[in-house]
Amino acid sequence: MIRIAVDAMGGDHAPGVVIDGSVRAVEEYGIPVILVGDRRRIEEELGKYRYKEDLLSIRHASEVVGMDESPVQAIRRKKDSSIRVCFEMVKDGEASAVVSAGNSGAAMAAGMFVLKKLKGVDRPAIAVCVPTMKDPAVLLDVGGNVDCKPTHLVQFAIMGDVYGRYVLKKERPRIGLLSNGEEEGKGNDLTRETHELLKMTSLNYIGYVEGRDIYYGDVDVIVTDGFVGNVALKLSEGLVEAVVTMLKEEIKSSLMAKIGFLLARRAFNNLKKKVDYAEYGGAPLLGIDGICIISHGGSSARAIKNAILRAYEYSKGRVNAHLMEELEKNNDLTTLIHTS
Repeated sequence: MIRIAVDAMGGDHAPGVVIDGSVRAVEEYGIPVILVGDRRRIEEELGKYRYKEDLLSIRHASEVVGMDESPVQAIRRKKDSSIRVCFEMVKDGEASAVVSAGNSGAAMAAGMFVLKKLKGVDRPAIAVCVPTMKDPAVLLDVGGNVDCKPTHLVQFAIMGDVYGRYVLKKERPRIGLLSNGEEEGKGNDLTRETHELLKMTSLNYIGYVEGRDIYYGDVDVIVTDGFVGNVALKLSEGLVEAVVTMLKEEIKSSLMAKIGFLLARRAFNNLKKKVDYAEYGGAPLLGIDGICIISHGGSSARAIKNAILRAYEYSKGRVNAHLMEELEKNNDLTTLIHTS
């Protein structure tokens, strides 16, 4: 049976919002969930809900990793933290996947220390789905690795290619390298070296892409280091929030604007749904020997519910197994790592 271990203590609004989202996942999708964290606080929150008790259980964990703690030190020191216990459960076969809205660095550290990396991967990457004018695309890395070597970005590209084929259902995903221009001489040493390596692979590499190209939908996988990727992601989230706020103010400014909004409300709602990160739930941590979905620290209950659904679908679809198979048979990766 597929069971999802949920870090009940992780996130800005834990455990309340996390438990709310978990109960929704149990009730709406029938997904078995194990809430990991302080049993007393979890039981106190669960008392507010009616739910299928056979599908929702609790695993006590006495410690919590704070958002401002050093990820590596916290995972090593706090062995009974909710996030580490989640990963230990996956390692021991008690759970199929982890969902956490807590410290993303701690999730990556736990993934590497407890579950270990897949063969052929130096550094796992956080991959996030982004909406485009066409189909969703995937951007990676978005915060797991701020300092990268060209070979790391090549690995991200290969993992992104697998994600594109098995999750986005693209037969041959178009892969682009994020840079400050499309011309050959653009970029820095990292992007220029990566560009040359990617041209040597069998991937469907289309070359450099600029930040504005991400949302056009002409590329399926956008590769970058975690520093740039995280800035791009947070900039996009901030822009969406700012536009929504400004739009609300404009609508309030006149009667005609209010009437126009009522007439176009369906279109606005569809757009909001398309750009809302809660619809995607979270971002998978690719490259570890297990499944982990990392949710936004400020996730709503709906986002947690969708993250659990995504973790369930990943487990059921054996996405990680496909990734491992592709890495093992991909000669480009091994060759480039040893020759670069």
